[in-house]
Amino acid sequence: MTKRFLGHAPGRVLGLVLAVLAGVLLTGQALGADLTGDWVFQAAPSFPRFTKMVIRHDADGLRGTITSEWYGDLPMLDLKAVGGGPAGERLVFHIDNGNPKLKPLDLTLSPDGAGVRLTGQVWYEKQEASAHRATAAEMAALAFPTYPLPAPAYVPGNGLARTPPMGWSSWNKFAEAIDDKTVREIADALVRSGLRDAGYVYVNIDDGWQGDRGPDGVLRPNAKFPDMKALADYVHARGLKLGIYSSPGPKTCAGYAGSYGHVEQDARTWAEWGVDYLKYDLCSGEGFYHTAETVRAVYQQMGAALVAAGAATGRPIVYSLCEYGRFDVGAWGREVGGNLWRTTGDIEDSYASMAAIGFDKNGVPHHTGPGGWNDPDMLEVGNGGMTTEEYRTHISLWALTAAPLLMGNDARSMTPDTLALLGNGEVIAIDQDPLGRQGLPVLKRDGMEIWTRPLADGSVAVGLFNRTDTPVTLSADWSALGLGDHPRVRDLWAHRSVAPDAARTVPAHGVALLRVKP
Repeated sequence: MTKRFLGHAPGRVLGLVLAVLAGVLLTGQALGADLTGDWVFQAAPSFPRFTKMVIRHDADGLRGTITSEWYGDLPMLDLKAVGGGPAGERLVFHIDNGNPKLKPLDLTLSPDGAGVRLTGQVWYEKQEASAHRATAAEMAALAFPTYPLPAPAYVPGNGLARTPPMGWSSWNKFAEAIDDKTVREIADALVRSGLRDAGYVYVNIDDGWQGDRGPDGVLRPNAKFPDMKALADYVHARGLKLGIYSSPGPKTCAGYAGSYGHVEQDARTWAEWGVDYLKYDLCSGEGFYHTAETVRAVYQQMGAALVAAGAATGRPIVYSLCEYGRFDVGAWGREVGGNLWRTTGDIEDSYASMAAIGFDKNGVPHHTGPGGWNDPDMLEVGNGGMTTEEYRTHISLWALTAAPLLMGNDARSMTPDTLALLGNGEVIAIDQDPLGRQGLPVLKRDGMEIWTRPLADGSVAVGLFNRTDTPVTLSADWSALGLGDHPRVRDLWAHRSVAPDAARTVPAHGVALLRVKP
């Protein structure tokens, strides 16, 4: 999900390291322009919205903390004074939000009359804000709350997702430009197109639906979603299920309200609305939860809350863990109540992005199976960034690896080619095979790959992939694959049986997907 301010876009704000400069020169003598003390920012940019700052000078040197609405209280790392001149001296430090991928970004904090002025850039957001010396009351009013995490515990399974979830999600096509009317129209389109009956039953609203919390702490949707319960009823009446999105941090990836400090309350709210699916995206939570223990604990907390809320309403909720594959999530995803867990950062609508994820970042195979699935992110089929052959490879890879199939296109206006790709029942049957085994590559050579996946009826799905830029002729050695000399072979994209010894011309970036019966 390419998101505002995110490297999840190339990943989400997956990390933040800042360099800030201030009017202090530390040379072992007195400070030039003394910026020690307590400061409050005025009208700072919305990301990461700095609110206050504390700078001290003691026997150990300079130290400080800067507070952000996204990441809470962050220590000023490597705090040191540099520079000088008529503009005043400057202070340099770094802030780490829990992700090591982003390079340091320079900011300047300079004397500005009786106050200080912050300039520079944080990720995509230009920073320009003044701060004034603060009273104790001002600092107390901006105190950032912290909440305890639960002790390690096992969250019982909800009995859902016995095969990989299938449906539609709003982010890849609509990003924040999603509303009640569009979601209803998508639901109708899934019914009209036959995709609901093919198995695409979840209609998932990603980021951008959240409004403000009321005095009671309950999170209301924004004006684009006037009545979430009515929307859920509309979706349910069409034989579909409704999904929603949040973050364990204070902010979602697009800057809306997350579930920080309101986990159990939010789970109850969603269950009362009739929500069937939650995608829980780490986003700003990485500033608080960036160790294996804390990330697991915060996902356990929501997993337990969903189980309790589902039990109270009689509507269990599919739980999608989105923490980008960190800390071997597949090894413990089920134990915190998860039904699927992301194996990677966000997919983009390009062959390079899709292939890098699908061939190489699809999770640990033995982690997947009925009730819990490796999730290499949503489908891009129909969004226009790849050829028909490349989209065919996309779906074939996701089917062979038992991945969730969550459409990310505008289902209201699909071309016949897109509908044929998404609605191929024989390919869907591979993805939804009840054995739940994830496929594996058995041969990689010169840009060609052969993948196999065992199926519940004893047959084997076989993918012949051409990762080169020119068509190639491929054949399979069935005996070497353990399938005998003369198996029965069906081409799932051509919808016909084929001779087992027939060679196949596979287009550039294309695939031949076969079902083989020994």
